[in-house]
Amino acid sequence: MATLTQVELQNLRHLIGAHDTSYQKLNTYASQCVDPQIKQMFTKAAQDALNTKQKLLTFLN
Repeated sequence: MATLTQVELQNLRHLIGAHDTSYQKLNTYASQCVDPQIKQMFTKAAQDALNTKQKLLTFLN
């Protein structure tokens, strides 16, 4: 596998952090929702953010 440049590594860390922040916020929004459809929407979006974060983390291994 090719090695990452410093800029690529920095960008990857930024993306991972952004997806982690999105995951945390969306989970918080979901926990505060009363409407089940909105809650489901936030929960799915949170899971999608977590999945993307995990995929991005594989580039660091």
